[in-house]
Amino acid sequence: MMLRMHAPRYAIARLAPEAAVPAWALQGGFHSVTKTPDELSVVTEESWVPADVEAARGWTLFELVGPFDFDQVGILGAVIGPLTAAAIPVMVIATFGTDFLLIRAAEEAKAILEEAGHRVTPS
Repeated sequence: MMLRMHAPRYAIARLAPEAAVPAWALQGGFHSVTKTPDELSVVTEESWVPADVEAARGWTLFELVGPFDFDQVGILGAVIGPLTAAAIPVMVIATFGTDFLLIRAAEEAKAILEEAGHRVTPS
């Protein structure tokens, strides 16, 4: 499996469920907005998130280089398995064509993924 490790740091922000999607949430090359009955969750580059917004900061974005067919199985498991064994927390975002991982222990994760036979390159 090949992964791209993106350079900017990312944040995962939580807003009220009734909040409108703020303009800062849609900045940069990658962002994800998810609304549930309990929250509006935004993933975007850390630099775009205002200081007064509740957010978990300091994440690195790893992109599984796809696209992958919906019938393919085990893709995400092959990547998350070694990280889970090393007790490295991961947040996953899936899109139509691929998956993205948000990881705080980026350098440790990179080493573990490469040891497991995956290739990790800078974006």
